[in-house]
Amino acid sequence: MNAELVKAATEVVHNQQILVNIVSRRVRQLTLGHRPLVEFAPGMGHADIALTEIANGKLIFESTFGQNGDTPPQVVPFPGITTGKKTKKAA
Repeated sequence: MNAELVKAATEVVHNQQILVNIVSRRVRQLTLGHRPLVEFAPGMGHADIALTEIANGKLIFESTFGQNGDTPPQVVPFPGITTGKKTKKAA
């Protein structure tokens, strides 16, 4: 991936995790045969094409966090792991 394209796409999508998800989904689409939304140079990789599309504003994302109600969903904490000594059973 081209570092300049990553920087340009980061200016459009500020969250790195969302950017990775958008790029990976678009790469999957391009691999399956979907047409690119921008002009590209021969030999350009699918990830670079996806980043160019994001930087040019051809791909956008929409957050659905909290749309189903007035309050955001509650986060359930992961149960704690208890460690203890394992005892061997007598044979």
